[in-house]
Amino acid sequence: MAKLQSSSSSTSFSNKFNYDVFLSFRGMDTRFGFIGHLYKALCDCGIHTFIDDRELERGDKITPSLVKAIEESRIAIPVFSINYASSSFCLDELVHIIHCFKATGRLILPVFYGIC
Repeated sequence: MAKLQSSSSSTSFSNKFNYDVFLSFRGMDTRFGFIGHLYKALCDCGIHTFIDDRELERGDKITPSLVKAIEESRIAIPVFSINYASSSFCLDELVHIIHCFKATGRLILPVFYGIC
């Protein structure tokens, strides 16, 4: 996996991005399996990755800290699993990712996990 340039480097992006990657996923489907391994692999490669570390209850709203993390990430990786679309929280997060990234031309890398 290619190493992304660190957000702590002295590039024009250093003030704009706090994260190289933002992971969007449905916790109950992937948190302790695929996402955990992906997160570790990215971190092991020196890729500064945002992962929400708390379980969200049904009906929770996207928080200002998540909005900020999305806006301050170079790349978003939404992991579409079997229950991803059943979460209004995941869908709200995805809408914000698409809106923000489309406006700035940043990269979204969708991953389809366990979907046949």
